[in-house]
Amino acid sequence: MTTTKLWGGRFTAKAAEWVDEFGASIHFDEQMAAEDIEGSIAHAKMLGKQQIISESESAEIVAGLVALKKELDDGMLAFDVKNEDIHMNIEVLLTQKIGAVAGKLHTARSRNDQVATDFHLWVKHRLPHVLDALTELQETLLQLATQHAGTIMSGYTHLQHAQPITYGHYLLAYCEMFQRDYDRFEFNQKHTDMLPLGAAALAGTTFPIDREFVAEQLGFNDIYHNSLDAVSDRDFALEFLSNAAMLMMHLSRMAEELILWSTYEFNYIELSDDFSTGSSIMPQKKNADFAELVRGKTGRTYGALMALLTTMKALPLAYNKDMQEDKEQVFDVMDTVLAAIKIFTGMLSEITVHKERMLASTQDDFSNATELADYLATKGVPFREAHAIVGQLVLTGIQTHTPLQNMALADLQAAAPQIEADIYLVLQSETAVNRRTSIGGTAVANVQKEIARQYKNLEARQ
Repeated sequence: MTTTKLWGGRFTAKAAEWVDEFGASIHFDEQMAAEDIEGSIAHAKMLGKQQIISESESAEIVAGLVALKKELDDGMLAFDVKNEDIHMNIEVLLTQKIGAVAGKLHTARSRNDQVATDFHLWVKHRLPHVLDALTELQETLLQLATQHAGTIMSGYTHLQHAQPITYGHYLLAYCEMFQRDYDRFEFNQKHTDMLPLGAAALAGTTFPIDREFVAEQLGFNDIYHNSLDAVSDRDFALEFLSNAAMLMMHLSRMAEELILWSTYEFNYIELSDDFSTGSSIMPQKKNADFAELVRGKTGRTYGALMALLTTMKALPLAYNKDMQEDKEQVFDVMDTVLAAIKIFTGMLSEITVHKERMLASTQDDFSNATELADYLATKGVPFREAHAIVGQLVLTGIQTHTPLQNMALADLQAAAPQIEADIYLVLQSETAVNRRTSIGGTAVANVQKEIARQYKNLEARQ
């Protein structure tokens, strides 16, 4: 029995159904149906313009494709695994609609450059949504930072109390991370905004095509200038997955802190009921499940990046069937990233901040020890000596349960005669925060300046 595949002229046997299903990609690349039709319309117009097919044939094909797009939008198109992929499915459906002339659509192209074009278009259409979502997340962070520019909390290193900072300063740190994410996704557009169509299978075509016309029709800023590279390049997809992995890493770091800080032990914040769940057995529980899910989906994103890197690592030029494995990861990660950003924007916009608890965490934790060491350094004590003096005072304070600011002046002076009564002002958390006026420091005035600067960055995007 001969095969009925559109590519099957030289084949004399028909593959088993389960074999066809293994090789088919329609169950996931149907997500690119709109892009496949969009690319085909541009190609058909070019074929007519260049008189590779007649203008009437071009118009008939375009009309058929437009009709298919309408059916797609209305949810009326059905795809068949027997036709393998989205390209063959659309061609079969077009043939059913307009007859044999549909077969002329594939003139001067291959599924190799066609799938690359569809994939570029798919990512190109969706990167702006990622950028918009990041902008909304940053706006939410800046609004929260504005409210808490002066909210004192403990800053951490090694998850140990280190020095007092403000919650607004903390939030701006993530705003900076998301700015770098934005920059990376914005640059990702450059390598996505390139047209592969016209490379055909790998070597170009003998037909007098006009690739610049097709690029203009599809809104591409550039074309590939090497046919081998055009059909085999997936750097733009790897860039997206790499950028997504870093973004999810940033979200996961913040998720970890939201989870910790909403515990009974910390009680710095409370997540709203909209972004929490309960327990089926313990009535008192309020779980940060959505933050945990974002943290968990970070591993899923890393896996997608590793999967595609591994798929591509030893592929010879040009196209190989392995590259069919390039899309599912990108499709999944795009959905994951957009959902994760939206969840975080919602969580942060409804968060309750326990300011008094945050401030209290800096009152008896010795996070003002560096203030005393710096104070002694300004009095002429070498910093290493000052460090040792304060370390001994901290040890005494731990043993006697006495914070530095509650120690008697005589006891402080016994350790270092240079200490005077003004030390008690220096040791206050608010003073410690506001003395750090160096660029990037946590002083409230600095935080307010940084908020204004970052708002300007967001305004420049419009």
